[in-house]
Amino acid sequence: MLGMVKNSLLSTVEAWPYRLLSKGEKDQVSYEERACEGGMFAAVELVGKPFDEASKEGAVKLLKYVGGSNDKGVGMGMTAPVSITAFPAEDGSFQQKVKVSLRIPSQFQANPPCPTDESIKIEEREGMTIYSTQFGGYAKEADYVSYAAKLKAALGSDAAYRKDFYLCNGYDPPMKPYGRRNEVWFVKE
Repeated sequence: MLGMVKNSLLSTVEAWPYRLLSKGEKDQVSYEERACEGGMFAAVELVGKPFDEASKEGAVKLLKYVGGSNDKGVGMGMTAPVSITAFPAEDGSFQQKVKVSLRIPSQFQANPPCPTDESIKIEEREGMTIYSTQFGGYAKEADYVSYAAKLKAALGSDAAYRKDFYLCNGYDPPMKPYGRRNEVWFVKE
């Protein structure tokens, strides 16, 4: 636990590498199109819990992993964002299923430590192109749903992206009260 706290408070945060492809704005909604690098990710799936509870539980598990709860006992440093894959229901709310993931820091990409928590899986993922919009505050399910609707309206019917899931991203530790960054990402088809 101490490793997790030390890691999230004192380490520098490595950003998920991406290349900006374009920027747009419509109806006061700014968005970007980005090409995000692939790589190795730590991920945990949670089912049967509300989004806010499941995402918090998953994030804590991953913070413990990068904080030293792994077979090498090493604190790896932090990456951002913590990314939560959400699965919208017909009415736009989220199903009780999430996948919380974190890109493994660069120096551990080639040989990631094994998690001691068996619910955490190490996955290799391809790069992806995304549409993103940003907002502040302490994000909850209602905020992500709201900003996803705004991004959908701003992109219109011309943009092709996955409709069966989208990514809810948080960039800041919980103890940061101001200047928080959250994003909704739609994965381009």
